[in-house]
Amino acid sequence: MTDELQETYDAVVLGGGAAGLNGALMLARSRRSVLVLDAGEPRNAPANAVHGLLGHEGTPPAELLAKGRGEVRRYGGQVVDGEVVDAARDGDRFVITIAGGRSVQARRLLVASGVVDVLPDVPGVRERWGRDVLHCPYCHGWEVRDQAIGVLASGPISVHQALMFRQLSDDVVYFRNGTELPAEQAGQLAAVGIEVNEADVAALEIADDRLVGVRMSDGRVVARAALAIAPRMEARAGFLVGLGLEAVEHPSGMGTQIPCDHTGRTDVPGVWVAGNVAEPMAQVGASAAAGAMAGAHINGDLVMENVNRAVENNRSGGAGESHSVPNHHGHLGDDHRTPAEFWEDFYAADGRWSGAPNELLVSELTERPAGSGDSALDVGCGTGADAIWLAGQGWSVTAVDISKAALDEASTAAEAAGVGDRIQWMRDDLDAGFPDGTWDLVNVAYLHSPVALRRDDILRRAAAAVAPGGLLLILGHEGMPSWTEPPPEVEFPTTDDVLAALDLDGWTVEKAEKRAVTVHRPGESPGTRTDHVIRVRRLA
Repeated sequence: MTDELQETYDAVVLGGGAAGLNGALMLARSRRSVLVLDAGEPRNAPANAVHGLLGHEGTPPAELLAKGRGEVRRYGGQVVDGEVVDAARDGDRFVITIAGGRSVQARRLLVASGVVDVLPDVPGVRERWGRDVLHCPYCHGWEVRDQAIGVLASGPISVHQALMFRQLSDDVVYFRNGTELPAEQAGQLAAVGIEVNEADVAALEIADDRLVGVRMSDGRVVARAALAIAPRMEARAGFLVGLGLEAVEHPSGMGTQIPCDHTGRTDVPGVWVAGNVAEPMAQVGASAAAGAMAGAHINGDLVMENVNRAVENNRSGGAGESHSVPNHHGHLGDDHRTPAEFWEDFYAADGRWSGAPNELLVSELTERPAGSGDSALDVGCGTGADAIWLAGQGWSVTAVDISKAALDEASTAAEAAGVGDRIQWMRDDLDAGFPDGTWDLVNVAYLHSPVALRRDDILRRAAAAVAPGGLLLILGHEGMPSWTEPPPEVEFPTTDDVLAALDLDGWTVEKAEKRAVTVHRPGESPGTRTDHVIRVRRLA
């Protein structure tokens, strides 16, 4: 699996914390193309460990996120480092712009960008944040139990915070620091033995890399081993303004949030939110659960969109009425879906392929066995029949396709054939990028598509991937089967068209010819189809 960006995805997740990764996991396991964009600024990065998360108690935050990234990638999702600077709508798609100028499109968005903690302007607070300057009794309380704890009045829940930490220690001091303290709340603090310090706080006292006290404006130092604060939590949502989504004040008064319903759905169609950007006080477990909920509902929304589209096509005699011909990589004709959508839907259907390699590939390479260590790249591998045959002939194969469904089927077939260890499967949109490296053989078989495809560009990239002395083999249709008339909008590249697309300086053309291929139509006599075989070798 490569992290080369595709042009479009079913869903793009903005933020790679617990909420974003769990949402992406749900989507990837639902066979959705999903990209997670992560700016690399997790809120809990300063903390030593995650607490209160069943099964992961005490896990370092970075370790938990690394494991989550691996799980998303295991199911075909992409996780890419990048800061989102803008999100806009373009028709029925969203366009996400990343710092540096790159952009991707998405059918749906899951915003899990979290919050920024705005800390009190007290010297020493920022330096000790997440260590012995804390905010959550459930996240950090056990670790400071029975210690001398201070609570700095810094937000609307500071008194409540002091009462919560009193459960953990008998020695709690509330630093009022110039804020108001209503009589009722003062009575609550007094009733449970919490001392109120009336002086202003000047700074924190640090010794040997740990908090030892709170220095007051009059010079006195109140010995403390931990200090609780209530930061203001501002939603990271500035890039959503172009979509009409703006953060509003949270009911607690502690910060801002993006409003949503219980599934994470916002007022903007196609946009969900999860985690701290929607609920600033959510812990890791709650954020992950919200991400899972949002991911499931996004998948359900996409399912119904596809169903409604199919129903409409059936009513109008749409895609089902178009002329088509089976080939290595799909059906020819017009289609309104993106390449990723089309091929995922196509290969998700059952019974597409016989599992046999292309006969022209076999005829060209049977007498050209792989040498020791020879490598092959199969471009647009589909369900892997060619790649499996090549591996069986001794090639070390890299096989790439845009469809996760195709690659899953291919991988299973390779294991059954006993060649799984000789094939690396890669999911990539060849229109947007190309695998890095060079190979002794590059096989481009039947690179036809009913949806947008920059065929000539892909052929040139394939040629560039051939190692010195290596072979580029191109197989393609030059017409429909004998029983079918091609639709007028379909054009098949001829042998001359393909050769013209390549820069053949430094190459030898070993073969460029047409072949009659026998094809079978279910329930009828065999027919014929004209294909071409182009074999060119790079000079050593």
